[in-house]
Amino acid sequence: SMGYRSHQTQTCGLHIHVNRSAFGKTYEEQEEVIARIVFFVENHWNELLKFSRRTEQAMNRWASRYGISENTQETYIKAKSKRLGRYTAVNIETNQPTLELRLFRGTLRYQTFAATLELVDEICNTCIKMDDEELEALSWSYFVLGIKDRTVILYSFNTEIILGICEIIVTLVLVIVGVNSVDIVNNLKYFRKTY
Repeated sequence: SMGYRSHQTQTCGLHIHVNRSAFGKTYEEQEEVIARIVFFVENHWNELLKFSRRTEQAMNRWASRYGISENTQETYIKAKSKRLGRYTAVNIETNQPTLELRLFRGTLRYQTFAATLELVDEICNTCIKMDDEELEALSWSYFVLGIKDRTVILYSFNTEIILGICEIIVTLVLVIVGVNSVDIVNNLKYFRKTY
């Protein structure tokens, strides 16, 4: 070991910059995609908090929220008007031709680093492909189910996150076979106890 600590500190973050040109050729196209990314992060905050490996307190200090509004465009207008500086989960004020995602705790593990890059890539691709209406209707479950060929994301995070994904799958199977909602809740409680 070389004495590097990264994850074991309270001050180290993994910040990912994505070039604005990845979101479109024109400024307007780029702004539309960035608005969707901001909305995605706000809309799926609880799930991304787990993936970030940060505490709620650390997120509030280093990568705070803008707050979600009724839809993508209202959320983005609110985000731009707040002028919160760089200490936001999605930094839209970088002084560079980039968008910065600051959600993630630092890491020295290759798998965690790769999974974080893959997750950001998936979020960006989803926001490029979908329009505002489609993104606003997208649940976390469907987002995760849509991840293809990204085994690092699905297998490298801690047990709690994998357990959450398993609960989603168990719920989907139970719904498909026609189990009522009370029985689904009971099955999930049993599943969590036995895992």
